[in-house]
Amino acid sequence: MQNPLLSMGRDVPAYNQILPEHIQPAINALLTKAYDVLKEVENLQGTPSWANLIEPLEEVNESLGRAWGVVNHLTSVIDSPELRTAHAAMIPEVTAFSSYFSQNLNIFEKVKTLKLSSEWQTLSKAQQKSISNTIRDFQLGGAELADDLKPLFAKNSEDQANACKDFSDHVLDATDQFIHLVTNEKELSGLPKDILAAAKELAAEKGLDGWAFSLKFPSYFPVQQLATYRPLRQTLYQAYVTRASELGAEYGQGKAEWDNTQLMLKILELRQEEAKLLGYPNYAALSLVPKMAQDVDQVRKFLNEFAARAHSKALSDLDELSEFAKSKLNIEVLEPWDITFVSEALKEEKYLFSENEVKQYFPIDQVLTGLFNVIETVLQIKIEPFELPKWHEDVKSFQVRNEQDETVAYFYLDAYARTGKRGGAWMDDARGRKLLVNGAIQTPIAYLVCNFPAPLKSAEGEIKPATISHDDVITLFHEFGHGLHHMLTQVDTLGVSGINGVEWDAVELPSQFMENFCWDYEVISKLSKHVQTGEKLPKDLFAKMYAAKNFQNGLFTLRQMVFALFDWELHATFDPGQQKASDILALSKDINSRIHVIPQSDLSRWPNTFSHIFSGGYAAGYYSYKWAEVLSADAFAAFEEQESTFGSVLNAEVGIRYRHEILEVGGSRSATESFAAFRGRAPSIDALLRHGGLISLDEGLPR
Repeated sequence: MQNPLLSMGRDVPAYNQILPEHIQPAINALLTKAYDVLKEVENLQGTPSWANLIEPLEEVNESLGRAWGVVNHLTSVIDSPELRTAHAAMIPEVTAFSSYFSQNLNIFEKVKTLKLSSEWQTLSKAQQKSISNTIRDFQLGGAELADDLKPLFAKNSEDQANACKDFSDHVLDATDQFIHLVTNEKELSGLPKDILAAAKELAAEKGLDGWAFSLKFPSYFPVQQLATYRPLRQTLYQAYVTRASELGAEYGQGKAEWDNTQLMLKILELRQEEAKLLGYPNYAALSLVPKMAQDVDQVRKFLNEFAARAHSKALSDLDELSEFAKSKLNIEVLEPWDITFVSEALKEEKYLFSENEVKQYFPIDQVLTGLFNVIETVLQIKIEPFELPKWHEDVKSFQVRNEQDETVAYFYLDAYARTGKRGGAWMDDARGRKLLVNGAIQTPIAYLVCNFPAPLKSAEGEIKPATISHDDVITLFHEFGHGLHHMLTQVDTLGVSGINGVEWDAVELPSQFMENFCWDYEVISKLSKHVQTGEKLPKDLFAKMYAAKNFQNGLFTLRQMVFALFDWELHATFDPGQQKASDILALSKDINSRIHVIPQSDLSRWPNTFSHIFSGGYAAGYYSYKWAEVLSADAFAAFEEQESTFGSVLNAEVGIRYRHEILEVGGSRSATESFAAFRGRAPSIDALLRHGGLISLDEGLPR
């Protein structure tokens, strides 16, 4: 039987032919080959060089990494019990190889010898940066540990991988399992037709009569935002915030084995052990080694100062919200399940538009057309449909071509939410750019994944186009920013091409940069088309949206700062060896009470589903969203500064400079150098404060 994971070579695999039983034999075969290559390198007799040391290591790690990446990807987008079991069975084997490689003192010494050799000066800057990163990664991987500590470090890595996967699986299971059925139509007051149609379709899918709601965001959020029936909002809120916790079963979406409470403590203990083995006082300090930020206190100070800037605005936001709830909605005490609903009602009254009204102007196909137009205009590239093997019928695929009409990249777009698909949105690397030994260039491939509402089928079989909110439009632009960073690289050294080697607290720069285009009417006019009339979004409606752009941004900023500070202190000061699992929730409440103006609900167990930090790679890194937003806002300001003379923010001259100095160089130089090359100076926080409404347009940076 041909194994699609082995037969794919450098191409994409036949995703729809990959079965769970393919995983173990394929990964084992690739691991055997990888170990053989490592043995050859260990026994290398000649002088280490790029050709005889780095190239074979890169080749074998890429072959294994790409196949394992396909398996990881499939578990995220089409999870099944069989796939999950096959994936879990190979985690120990893959992490064991990773530990063997990263702790290999023999190979580590050869890499260091190469850096000290005469060949070093003949290597490109990208190759030198890749080798320097490799040396750093060996050090962080435990290569310099004493022999008796290396098995402990390897076991730690395996345990972390398993624990993080369990955390993610529990969140997915708790989310997928919940269904709330409504049979009384009066309880659906306030919900628009498309949401009701989706609820009706979900009920039919489950063999139920009525309207069914899930905890998937396209189903859950409209209820919080628009349902006038307060008990419905309360029911879904309570289920949502107790997912994967000890309260899950009580609120209809949990089993005892899905409770992540003890698992969080275990993950923190493992990370603390890793840091101590490597000689760092805590995991936060360890995490900073490959980042822009210099030390633990710098990050803490950055987050606290940003929270302080937003505090007065947040108090004003809350006062306005509370007064409106009392005077217009007869809600004397704002409960957690009221806040989103009251906020939407206040925004509608204050700015005279509704999110549902706006949503009708954003059918996803038109949004993609407009998005591609922006990218093609600013960056001078072309995006065209291109058929690639897919894992689901809803997936679309495309190619990217440059000014010389050469194909430089491909990407997948998996846009819609469904059962078995992890929530949220992300970009992932399916294949990286590199120079092959035959002189050809391996073009990069990206996965772009979102969870938007899917098109609906009427009783007559007619398909209604999927429409998305303006927030969803922003999400789409965000993920494409990551994708462009990966796809447009011109670096031929795999270790630093695209997003590889980019400091983690700078990796959000290109994604958050793209979000800014969503607040320009010229752009909006290109990507909007009313689902019924075909008209673009009216200028007066956009003016209302823009006026509401920073509506309650004080509250939103403090919420983000709670997440970021919780993550930071969890990895900087929390002692998992001395504290209990319940202290994790207590820490979240303490930070919330210290900096936020809205109390944290006693019911809420949001840390139990904080996948970003417990299973998504953002451990001691959630601060990077705000850190990189300083860079992205300042980068976009380069377009704003030219708008008055050029007549548009879609300025190809500035765009090509951005492409050359930020996107194309990838991780081949530091983010600080790349930003300075683009802007001609160090970053300033002013643009972000203005964009967020935290200082006025004519006000400088508060001193």
